[in-house]
Amino acid sequence: MFQPAQGQPLAISPHRIHPATRPAYVHLNVAGLDSQVVFYQTVLRLELNWRTATGAGLGVAGRDLVRLTHLPGGKRYWGVTGIYHFAILFPNRRELARAMARLFSVKWPNAPTDHVMTKTTYLADPEGNEIELYCESPEDGVFLFDKDGGFRAEWADGRPSNGREPLDLQALFSHLEPDDRLDTPVPPETRLGHFHLYVSSLAETRRFYHELLGFDDMGVGRAFRMGMVSAGGYHHHIGYNTWQGEGAPPPPPDALGLKHIAFTLPTPEAWQAFWGRVQELGLPYHETEEGLLLTDPAQNGVCFAAPPAPSTR
Repeated sequence: MFQPAQGQPLAISPHRIHPATRPAYVHLNVAGLDSQVVFYQTVLRLELNWRTATGAGLGVAGRDLVRLTHLPGGKRYWGVTGIYHFAILFPNRRELARAMARLFSVKWPNAPTDHVMTKTTYLADPEGNEIELYCESPEDGVFLFDKDGGFRAEWADGRPSNGREPLDLQALFSHLEPDDRLDTPVPPETRLGHFHLYVSSLAETRRFYHELLGFDDMGVGRAFRMGMVSAGGYHHHIGYNTWQGEGAPPPPPDALGLKHIAFTLPTPEAWQAFWGRVQELGLPYHETEEGLLLTDPAQNGVCFAAPPAPSTR
């Protein structure tokens, strides 16, 4: 009756995007560049990779996970499409525990949650951009879509779950070692795990990302008003929902929040295949310094970048 989302796509496009395509970073428009940089450096312990008068990039090992652009006069709007949250993926429970211990040490509000197949907490940056910090825990169980568009999770021993249980902090913090420090940067294996978007239509969003761009369809929970797509059968690289309402409008140009999400193609051949698909479909796009910028049916920006050139050193 139930189809597990982890590793078992409900549908694979004949024009499948390369399975090793991965989220790269989220790009946000912000009102206070200085305060945002301080937050991402001191609370999340991302490294400052670059900084200009109007922007900054923060991440790990020279890779940006978050890019910030100062938007003078920007405003926060509600009831519009955009980003619900972006998710930073830690390599294991110990590193997630270290990140969460840091949040508690600086008294930053967060909401620890057990999604069964992931352990996570949710928080917001100083301007209200929602962030998920998580690690994988597939050995604990799966989350599932039923044939009627419902959604639930299931523990490995068969016990049902709503997928949003309180996280056992004592068990998580047991993974910390006595010499674990909270003031060091996140480990280099840390990366962007997924994005979750507010959209205006589940059907149109699924068509754009799955049928046109070639992401795997990981399921649509119509009763839950949410769907998921991914590259390579991951449980989701993009979650999307209509929780702002069917037909929600896009934010105005002066909106704070999402500028765009970004993916990286793994090889030059994968990039050329994707570029050819966009041209074949005649999709509108802009070529930018960051990559090929498209917009989904909800006017959320999504950028695709070619892989970095190999080093000649």
